[in-house]
Amino acid sequence: MKILIIEDEAKTGSYLRQGLKEAGFVVDWVRDGGDGLHQAMAEPYDLVILDVMLPGLDGWRVLQALRAAGKALPVLMLTARDRLEDRVQGLELGADDYLVKPFAFAELLARVRSLLRRGSARESTVLRVADLELDLLRRRAFRSGRRIDLTAKEFALLELLMRREGEVLPRSLIASQVWDMNFDSDSNVIEVAIRRLRAKVDDPFEPKLIHTVRGMGYVLEAPEP
Repeated sequence: MKILIIEDEAKTGSYLRQGLKEAGFVVDWVRDGGDGLHQAMAEPYDLVILDVMLPGLDGWRVLQALRAAGKALPVLMLTARDRLEDRVQGLELGADDYLVKPFAFAELLARVRSLLRRGSARESTVLRVADLELDLLRRRAFRSGRRIDLTAKEFALLELLMRREGEVLPRSLIASQVWDMNFDSDSNVIEVAIRRLRAKVDDPFEPKLIHTVRGMGYVLEAPEP
């Protein structure tokens, strides 16, 4: 699942990004309110973690703009502003939760997972293609009922392929979405990752689901009956 952090404090932003990545999430981090709003409007995210005191555009205005545009994704306000009226303002503007700094990462992670579970009423948190299942909250993969152990990167790669089922994904898009890096044509990191994922998800099973489209990229899809 993909999370956007809008936070201008370098130490807090870096800490959040590292911790959420280690918890298995794909994470983007921007430090400016205007850039954060643009990013949240342009990219599909499952949740936004939003500071209030931001350069460019403060968190209140970012939140208002998101809700005015009809964006229903969960927003967790994370701020040093701990007055009752601040918490009330955040919730009334459309925030789904409000956490005051300093915070314990374990509590933040629990709140993130709780918000994502609530979102499951709007969107399933289990992805399915043929007999392949990916439980996004429990971080587990199954094929034909058999548990498949995946690394964090393999899980993120499989999630991306399953979310975009039937769509040919270029290596550059995979690199940016899973590795948060620009694609280097001399690098074989994508090919190696796909090979390892296939060995777990496809090699012991039929039909094969992950396909290479020569010169274009990779696609995950089940064969037509």
